[in-house]
Amino acid sequence: MSCTLSSPGMNGTLEKVLADAKSLVERLRNHDNAAEMLIEQTTSLNKRVESMQQYQEEIDSLNQVARHRPRSSLVLGIQQENRQIRELQQENKELRTSLEEHQSALELIMTKYREQVFRLLMTSKRDDPTIVTQLKEQHTTEMQAHIDKINEMASVMRKAIEVDEGRICEEEERIKQLELENIGLRELLGISREAFLVLKREDASENTSLSPLLTSADVSLRKNSSVLSLLLEHLQHDAAELHPRLATQTQA
Repeated sequence: MSCTLSSPGMNGTLEKVLADAKSLVERLRNHDNAAEMLIEQTTSLNKRVESMQQYQEEIDSLNQVARHRPRSSLVLGIQQENRQIRELQQENKELRTSLEEHQSALELIMTKYREQVFRLLMTSKRDDPTIVTQLKEQHTTEMQAHIDKINEMASVMRKAIEVDEGRICEEEERIKQLELENIGLRELLGISREAFLVLKREDASENTSLSPLLTSADVSLRKNSSVLSLLLEHLQHDAAELHPRLATQTQA
């Protein structure tokens, strides 16, 4: 008869060995992961260094070519590149415009689509009063919003029309006043000219003893005529600013 003896100390030693082995395995796994990460980082750094070296070589080759090329060819190349850039900018602008047009067309299509869906729902869901009521309320709300906008625009236009009508009435009254003043000044100018002609005729027929008196009268009439002419020109200028038709009549 045989029996196997196991002491508690041996069991604890085995468990400790197993735990140490497990921790070592985990450490080795972590070290492997860290080594893989380092390898990946090293590879990426090597690629970056190679790309930078290649870029530097290309820059050096371009500089060598640029040294041998004349300045005129370089300027011509830059101008061609600028032209291509402008063409690309114009193309981008046209594409942006076409995109906006497509968006507006899409909005119009979606509006028509919603209207058609509304009509289909109205025709297909007549038996369901709740859906019909909801659709009617939604449509009524949209219509009320449009009506409010239209009323607001109409009120603004009405105010603008009232302001314009008030200005037109003021301008018409001022035009009438200027017409009356113009007529009066024309009459005064005609009277002064007739008086000047009469005095001139009398000057030819009378004696030379009256010549100083006629000369002073002639000077005063000339001054009055010049003043009236200036007033007439001022009125014509005001009338031209208010009404072009009145300006042409007064100049005629």
